[in-house]
Amino acid sequence: MERRIKPYLEQQEEMARRTEQARLFRRNQIFGLLIAAVLVILWTLFHTNRAWIFPTGWWRW
Repeated sequence: MERRIKPYLEQQEEMARRTEQARLFRRNQIFGLLIAAVLVILWTLFHTNRAWIFPTGWWRW
């Protein structure tokens, strides 16, 4: 960690860079959680009883 006093503009650039990194990190976290949720839902659908999802005669309504 640097101990020197940084110029104001350099501090503002660092803060802007950190803010942008945090925004991208949060965006990536959200996409990752959405992908995980979709995978869990798909796994559940493929491993459940087909008759619960598509009861006999469902296409004749």
